[in-house]
Amino acid sequence: MDYEILELGNVVLQNGATIRNGRLAYKTFGTLNAAKDNVIVYPTWYSGQHTDNEWLVGEGRALDPARQFIIIPKMLGNGLSSSPSNTPEPCNGPRFPKVTAYDNVRVQHRLVTEKFGIERIRLVTGWSMGGLQTFHWGAMYPSMVERIAPFCGSAKCSRHNFVFLEGVKAALTADAAFAGGWYKTKPETGLRAMARVYAGWGFSQAFYREQLDIKAMGYSSLEDFLVSFWEGLFLPRDANNLLAMLWTWQNGDISANELYGGDLKKALNAITAKAYVMPGITDLYFPPEDSEFEVANMPNASFVPIRSIWGHFAGGPGLNPEDVAFIDGKLKELLAS
Repeated sequence: MDYEILELGNVVLQNGATIRNGRLAYKTFGTLNAAKDNVIVYPTWYSGQHTDNEWLVGEGRALDPARQFIIIPKMLGNGLSSSPSNTPEPCNGPRFPKVTAYDNVRVQHRLVTEKFGIERIRLVTGWSMGGLQTFHWGAMYPSMVERIAPFCGSAKCSRHNFVFLEGVKAALTADAAFAGGWYKTKPETGLRAMARVYAGWGFSQAFYREQLDIKAMGYSSLEDFLVSFWEGLFLPRDANNLLAMLWTWQNGDISANELYGGDLKKALNAITAKAYVMPGITDLYFPPEDSEFEVANMPNASFVPIRSIWGHFAGGPGLNPEDVAFIDGKLKELLAS
């Protein structure tokens, strides 16, 4: 096992439900210095695990283990932290409690403070749902977080984004084998259908027009890409885990808590961290317009678009070297500021 577990005990969630004997999986890189001021928190994305984040960590990068102490906490529901797939009866499978991004960041805060005794965080960064958690860190713990850099993510799931995810969910759950979440065998047809729905959204129109699936990624045809990349991405995942994280995504909102009472502008204004908000200009479900609204309501934020035709995947997981270099360069710039 190349990761560690923080035993959380009973975790009472925002909605009043409880995860009993909760577990937060995490991985660290580098060494926490004596001053405990070299900390970077780097949450995972939808369906992603720590290995899917490691493309941004390495020698000479902004997230360099020789200089930084990098913590990758894994989302609740991702299969390694407490999830539908690993929680014992009766809260297993579709009975797993509904978890918000707020709940996720609250237990991550316990990891940072209780396990490591950290009081200041140099940077929180993340892609996609990792970006959602990054915004939450900035809004929930403004005095603790010095910098944030959410990329290809948002502070609140937009209505259009919600609808996109309804299509993903409908494709997965329409498989008769899904059986309301009580499947005996993997709902393979549903997972493959979900992947096909997702394929039209993850990359941009220009990406497909330029045939980058073939010319840049090396697939032999469009069908090969749809099967090998997209179906290959989701088939190894557990369906209930995917649905649990999808609910978390759809209900993502940094203001949906007792701190801000649903006032999104108030929550954004409370993020005092120096921020680089980095949307992909061709991202189909986290469009740059949403990021412009966020930046306009944050006191110390810059709008830093990723000028790429790789759509949402401009942000990860390390597929396009030019986008990787841009993101890494901006993280270095932010850390140096």
